[in-house]
Amino acid sequence: MSFIAFLPHCSGNASLELFRCWQNVELMSQCLGSRSLLRILLLGQGLSMLLCGTAISSQYLTDYFAVNTPVLQGFINYLLLFLVYTGMLMFRQGNDNLLQILKTKWWKYLLLGLIDVEANYLVVKAYQYTTLTSVQLLDCFVIPVVMFLSWFILRSRYKVIHFVAVFMCLLGVGIMVGADVLATNHQGLGNNKLLGDLLVLGGAVLYGISNVCEEFVVKNFSREEFLGMLGLFATFFSGIQLSILEHNAIANINWNWQVVLLFTAFAVCMFGWYSFLPVVIKLSNATSVNLAILTADLYSLFFGIFLFHFKFSALYILAFVIIMVGFILYNSTPTLSAEVQVQQQTVSCRFDNPVPVNAINTQEPTIYFTSRDYPVMTAMQL
Repeated sequence: MSFIAFLPHCSGNASLELFRCWQNVELMSQCLGSRSLLRILLLGQGLSMLLCGTAISSQYLTDYFAVNTPVLQGFINYLLLFLVYTGMLMFRQGNDNLLQILKTKWWKYLLLGLIDVEANYLVVKAYQYTTLTSVQLLDCFVIPVVMFLSWFILRSRYKVIHFVAVFMCLLGVGIMVGADVLATNHQGLGNNKLLGDLLVLGGAVLYGISNVCEEFVVKNFSREEFLGMLGLFATFFSGIQLSILEHNAIANINWNWQVVLLFTAFAVCMFGWYSFLPVVIKLSNATSVNLAILTADLYSLFFGIFLFHFKFSALYILAFVIIMVGFILYNSTPTLSAEVQVQQQTVSCRFDNPVPVNAINTQEPTIYFTSRDYPVMTAMQL
């Protein structure tokens, strides 16, 4: 029975009091939703700034010190994750202990570590064969991959407004890339564009798998478990790649305080990215996070205007506004899981087919409705 249908059966004063209480509940839920949206917005842009820091430090290492060691930079990040989060799992008790996790789920995290390492490697490798424009465009393929996998694996259910928001964000990326082409900034040579494009698409698919797996783990287990197991296995695989692919490049590095400072800046930003990414995913979802970090390239371009003398274009501002509007639009309506739909159908059936009085337990059951995006829980007594 709906709240409005229930009012006529109450006395005048009781109806007025119930209506006022209902208005207060609605107002409180709107405030909580606004705060959650603002928090997700700020945290998402914080992630974009961290990615921007990794891009700027890498650009400095390449342009000014002729250092091109992406596997080494990734290895340092994974090693930090191993030292911090895997170390935390070692000192835990019970089923959350490192040994217990390895006994039951070691092969799953082994595959996840390999996927994450290769996703980073494929995208970075693509810059040697195709243009920056192609990488920026094709890397957005991770968004439909995440949505597709979330639909079938996490059973997320999207609304029309979510698809419109994604379209707006991708439109903003298109405008950004168009401005980059017109300004002819830092385009790669693109000597084997087809191979480079295939590498980006492969990396985007692996990124999508990694993000969806991360959302599942952080929402069902813990952030420390995901980062600790990723640090353990990704350090192993990254170390193997490092010894095979970059041992000569590392030997040729002219180490000085500036190079060390840039490596440190990259490691801090990347470690911060990996550490805070699960927090934002838990508050929203993997699709929302990938929409939020579309602004990372824009931040890099803005900083590049001052640091690397890129040409400014007003289209960058337009692209930023469109992406932010699309991101806010996406998070304004939370996605629902299939479990909620099943629960709602169950409640509807109970109203249509009431249980006989003799069969009702003395303790009234409580049905909980949860949103996949916002961890706000409400209860309704039958």
